[in-house]
Amino acid sequence: MAAALWRRGGRFRWRAPAAAGRVRGAAGPAAAGQRNYDLLVIGGGSGGLACAKEAAQWGRKVAVVDYVEPSPRGTRWGLGGTCVNVGCIPKKLMHQAALLGGQIRDAHHYGWEVTHPVPHNWRKMAEVVQNHVKSLNWGHRVQLQDRKVEYFNIKASFVNKHTVCGVTKGGKETLLSADHIVIATGGRPKYPLHVEGALEYGITSDDIFWLKESPGKTLVVGASYVALECAGFLSGLGLDTTVMMRSIPLRGFDQQMASLVAEHMESHGTQFLRGCTPLQVRRLPDGCLQVTWEDRVSGREDMGTFDTVLWAIGRVPETRSLNLEKAGVKTNPDNEKIVVDAQEATSVPHIYAIGDVAEGRPELTPTAIMAGKLLAQRLFGQSSDLMEYDNVPTTVFTPLEYGCVGLSEEEAVARHGQEHIEVWEAFTPLLLAVLQLLNPVEPSPQPPPAFLSAVIWGQTQPGPTLEPLCLPASPLWHDPSPTSSWPVVLGHDLASPCRTQQPRLSQRGPVLPPGTHQRKEVSIDKAIPQGCSSKWAEVL
Repeated sequence: MAAALWRRGGRFRWRAPAAAGRVRGAAGPAAAGQRNYDLLVIGGGSGGLACAKEAAQWGRKVAVVDYVEPSPRGTRWGLGGTCVNVGCIPKKLMHQAALLGGQIRDAHHYGWEVTHPVPHNWRKMAEVVQNHVKSLNWGHRVQLQDRKVEYFNIKASFVNKHTVCGVTKGGKETLLSADHIVIATGGRPKYPLHVEGALEYGITSDDIFWLKESPGKTLVVGASYVALECAGFLSGLGLDTTVMMRSIPLRGFDQQMASLVAEHMESHGTQFLRGCTPLQVRRLPDGCLQVTWEDRVSGREDMGTFDTVLWAIGRVPETRSLNLEKAGVKTNPDNEKIVVDAQEATSVPHIYAIGDVAEGRPELTPTAIMAGKLLAQRLFGQSSDLMEYDNVPTTVFTPLEYGCVGLSEEEAVARHGQEHIEVWEAFTPLLLAVLQLLNPVEPSPQPPPAFLSAVIWGQTQPGPTLEPLCLPASPLWHDPSPTSSWPVVLGHDLASPCRTQQPRLSQRGPVLPPGTHQRKEVSIDKAIPQGCSSKWAEVL
């Protein structure tokens, strides 16, 4: 999964319609052994836990039910959902491990005498990553206990509009009812079931972070951010990695930036099979996997052998086992996601859905967390604030890290017309410029190590001359963390509606110390800039 950035005190803007009303006594009389709550949350991921803990702070009786169905490979994990267990957290840690390898290779330019090659120990990395994840699992359970939220490790399905039946691993049933129910079950990776051997021999992001041994030579099938992030850190750890993609990389993202990301990966050792689709996976006597695929351009078949095949072709919502029809909750028949309104309500007024399981919502952890908190505040805190899903900053943790906010260039052109669009680009950060000077090489077609672009749209009628717009370069100094969030925060400022004569990007210029970053000044020809977005990529 691709990540979004947010901060307390103004990260999101939201509107204020009428508050959602509380359904009092709706659960009806309790059946024998049935437990009743003010709020029942189905799903123990980031959004569900945030909603439950927020509701508990308002003195409500709250329960969370969560159950992880093992992956086809048999991988299972604890409380916390995708982000904690098989998404953001382990992904960023393994991404960081790969970045350290690159820094080791560059260290000799700054006087560090490092003997190469430096081997990487997958088992050791996996152990520390998995132990950290387990500590987070335990931390979530402690937080629920501290807030007096009841936690049930059971698989839940609806009995009626106010009641669910939970089944333990041992088959014991428990009935739970509530005035309000929140569905936050998230999604799981998709398998290409039409490909022979895909389910039997392949793995997904549900498994890669829990492998005890190195996956070895790996074929990653897909071109989503999950595919490229996984392929990126595998290559960075020194593994022979190939990406098979049917069409374009990072569909739905700005394609100029997507091309830079893919080109950078390719120039640093990741192999790409473009325009190809898998046909069969079979295990050879030596344990290797033989993959047969079709080149869609030539129509010819080809094959290769790998140690691991990783499917990263999309995700499906966890709705099939919920018996939503018994509660009257409607889903989109095309993708099985739950249809919700602006208040996160489903077709049943007291049943809500947040996060990846909800139709039309970004599949991002911070948005699910905020949506859950705001929902609890509307239900129990007399608030009317709604989650605002426009202009959510997003990052993709590929080797060339990519952050964006607002419209992509393609979306801006489609919405406002090419004649109303200006695109400004810059630059090379000082740190990477120094490395280039220390290690001069022949000119090569490799993509730039850093890139920032602002897409600006507005009216074209004559107007006053605008002041220059400053595009600051890399803010590596600003954030000591290995993956600086500053470019995306900068982008969030950009993507806010620009109703003034100068977009607020220029206001960020003075924050950067003189001589630390190259800067570029550009003039806006549009008389009245009405909106802007930004996109950023950098090697860190």
